[in-house]
Amino acid sequence: MKKKLLLAAPTLAIGALLTLTACSAPAAQDAPAPVVETATSDPIIGEWTMTSLEFSTDGEFADVPFGGQIIFTEAGTVAVQAQNPDATAPDTAYTVQGYEAFYGDATIDEDAGTFSVEVESAAARDLIGQTLVRNFEVTDDTLVLTPVDASEGWRVTYEHASR
Repeated sequence: MKKKLLLAAPTLAIGALLTLTACSAPAAQDAPAPVVETATSDPIIGEWTMTSLEFSTDGEFADVPFGGQIIFTEAGTVAVQAQNPDATAPDTAYTVQGYEAFYGDATIDEDAGTFSVEVESAAARDLIGQTLVRNFEVTDDTLVLTPVDASEGWRVTYEHASR
């Protein structure tokens, strides 16, 4: 199923209703605040912390010393940040001085196991306006991203930090 992540509107409406109700009602001493839980059935939603980035040129993956995070929101956006500790690392199509950052609107195709992001802003300015498509697999609290074109030869693994 292909879907654009636009789940924030119902959540915002509920939040506004609760705010208006709470503001117009008299304050009660010692009354616990209402708890509103928003559950999403989409396992990719949330904040993910990078645990490994690997590159391959010969079919064997080797770790690269990067750290970072990716965040998928219920509002339908994705934000990526990753940093090589070597600030003198050569620039790539995705990095500037060892730093990768971009964000944009996301579309997730759960059936295909892919997501796309329309890049709105990026450290590497040539990415702006591009559509990046990635394979993803979520298993428990682990997210693995790989390129749609396997010849790009990379794999990044994240651990779920929050939902």
